[in-house]
Amino acid sequence: MTSSNIQPAPFAVETSPSVIPNWKIKLLYDGECPLCLREVDFLRKRDAGRGLVCFVDIADQDYNPAENGGVDFETAMGRIHAVLPDGSTVKNVEVFRRVYEILGMGWVYAATKLPLVGTLADALYGIWADRRLALTGRADLATLLASRQSVGNAFACDGSAGNASAGNASAGNSTGRCRLNEENSGQ
Repeated sequence: MTSSNIQPAPFAVETSPSVIPNWKIKLLYDGECPLCLREVDFLRKRDAGRGLVCFVDIADQDYNPAENGGVDFETAMGRIHAVLPDGSTVKNVEVFRRVYEILGMGWVYAATKLPLVGTLADALYGIWADRRLALTGRADLATLLASRQSVGNAFACDGSAGNASAGNASAGNSTGRCRLNEENSGQ
């Protein structure tokens, strides 16, 4: 595991009992990726309703980076990310290692804890991640972002769905918006 795969929380996390999550890890996944969905379906079955893993579809129009470690859509599409209960994020193979450990299958990724194996696994995952969209028959990231932006004018990636009553869009609060929409906000 490299320290570049773990990032501290971008915000202060309250420690009040009312905000402590039940889940042990929040997995951010692309719900439009057929291979990602296969993995998520497998992991959901292993979770067996225990709620140890919170599954968050980044392709959902209501996806809110502010609720997910500050990981915006573009970043999440580039590499797999997960959020820990303290608000810090992990990415790359470290995500799989932690999810599998939490679900009692840590042996699957145990070898990636070794420095050489972990570095190699991250490099191979990086190759996969860079080619994932093409290998699954989808448009490239720039096209997906442009498409999301055209639809995103109706929802600002902040969960407000373009609805001023949600407060964020009309108040000028940039927290949680996609990078693409910031150019439309006059900043």
